[in-house]
Amino acid sequence: MSKTIPPHQPNTNPQLDKPISSATGSNVAQPTHPVLNVMRKVPEITVFFWIIKLLTTAMGEVTSDYLAHQLDPIIAVALGGIGLLVALILQFAVRRYVPWIYWLAVVMVAIFGTMAADVLHVGFGVPYLVSTTLFLVALVVIFLLWYLTEKTLSIHSIYTRRRELFYWATVMATFALGTAAGDMTASTFNLGYLASGVLFAVLIAIPALAYWLFGLNEIVAFWLAYILTRPLGASFADWVGRSRDLGGLGLGTGQVSLVLTVLIVIFVGYLTVTHKDIKGEQR
Repeated sequence: MSKTIPPHQPNTNPQLDKPISSATGSNVAQPTHPVLNVMRKVPEITVFFWIIKLLTTAMGEVTSDYLAHQLDPIIAVALGGIGLLVALILQFAVRRYVPWIYWLAVVMVAIFGTMAADVLHVGFGVPYLVSTTLFLVALVVIFLLWYLTEKTLSIHSIYTRRRELFYWATVMATFALGTAAGDMTASTFNLGYLASGVLFAVLIAIPALAYWLFGLNEIVAFWLAYILTRPLGASFADWVGRSRDLGGLGLGTGQVSLVLTVLIVIFVGYLTVTHKDIKGEQR
């Protein structure tokens, strides 16, 4: 699913609907083409996007678990929330897509999204089936509001403030949903981490094949795959990091988190140098 999603025409409503470059008060003269020359805030959908996305889902899962066991859970959640806030402030402050800032925000969403799902279950005793349903409903509501307001859910239409807000709200909901869904299949359905990972690997192949073989709408295919990467990465990360008595390999969540973090840094550094995730006219 690395085909580029065609862009949509931006709206012309005031302030939140202005292109990001003008909404920030920039005095730089705006190009004449309304779509190709505005600064998008997200990367191109390439194989590197999916690799880093999977790495962040796995890293967020084990990092959240590690922090929750090493620190007081309340302190861990507070630190996760502060980290997310700082990352999003950076992301909204820049005029265009910057690899390390964008992926830092995704990483912090992954960590805090895991914490949010775990707080519902561990802190408030909400069953995984119920929390999964709640997060799914929240995601559907966000999608509906986004589409009714902007008439598109395309990731490559993210060049206004309002669309960026909808985008990050969607990302947050997908991470929380994926965490709850992965825990539901592993624990509630008693599949365990490895079998859950295999299940989600099969499920994520469905929209990919439907897209390439049967012409499934590319925006639908993208978001289905995006949602499923979360439980896929989290399930395998839990399988590798969790102790043997919990059905894992027992390598340790801290060690797994460190390895995944290094891999993310390597890939993001590569993209920063090569710009392979940025269209030519946006460089």
